[in-house]
Amino acid sequence: MNNGFAPALSAVTVIVVTYNSAHCLDGLSPLLSRCPHVIVSDNGSSDGTPADASARWPHALVLAHGANLGFGAANNRALERVTTPFALLLNPDCELTVEGLQTLLQAAADLPEAAVIAPQLQDARGQPEVNYRWPHTLWTSRGPGAEGAACVGFVCGAAMLLRLQRFAEVGFFDERFFLYYEDDDLCLRLFQARLPMVVWPHVVAVHRSRGSVKGRSPWRGEYWRGYHHAQSKLIFTGKYVSPQAARAQRRKLLLLTSLALPVRVALFSPKLIARMWGRWRGLWAWRG
Repeated sequence: MNNGFAPALSAVTVIVVTYNSAHCLDGLSPLLSRCPHVIVSDNGSSDGTPADASARWPHALVLAHGANLGFGAANNRALERVTTPFALLLNPDCELTVEGLQTLLQAAADLPEAAVIAPQLQDARGQPEVNYRWPHTLWTSRGPGAEGAACVGFVCGAAMLLRLQRFAEVGFFDERFFLYYEDDDLCLRLFQARLPMVVWPHVVAVHRSRGSVKGRSPWRGEYWRGYHHAQSKLIFTGKYVSPQAARAQRRKLLLLTSLALPVRVALFSPKLIARMWGRWRGLWAWRG
């Protein structure tokens, strides 16, 4: 293939959802510049991310939505455009090598029933992250990390290779989840449909967790993290347990958050105060 693209990557489209993520593009370039099929799905960035991405990767399709659609919805808009048999969902704060993606594709070829193949995530210090487990609705995972390929019940949405043919039955992301729990929901539907998800720990992706968004107001970002995490938690409970259980959970979390918030204020941790206030507001605003 011409233009410096890696021929082995012609079967995959890399999808990156961005939101004020211009500072992450340097780390993505070693991979995206070698992939012939790239979609950047931008959620209304104000830092020039769409223009920067277009300039760096002229071959990429940049979807500038002009507003924040949410993580799952922005991925869905990109997945609608994919014509390759595989799609790699990659957070902008995740770094995967060309060789790593090639290995994942070879693993997918060796495991034709698998719907998802995921790498092992590690943090910027080189420590492994827990990015796979069994569904927490069933039981709590225990034990050391996988040393070889393992079939699991959940993989983190920060880096996952999808075999698109296997998603005809379950669909993609439920757009009721604006942020958080959208990967829990998708993986639980795959698990219930008996569609295998495999972690491939021989491939490592560096995850600079929570590094994908950089704005003028970091406290505002923490507020919205707390807000959406609370809302998505209740949506998930309402969907998979019952609406009554979600309402009971809301009452409990409102009480606990109300009790904990003054402690955070007294200890004066602005970041945690903003996140907890966002959580309280998200719980209060939820109508299930």
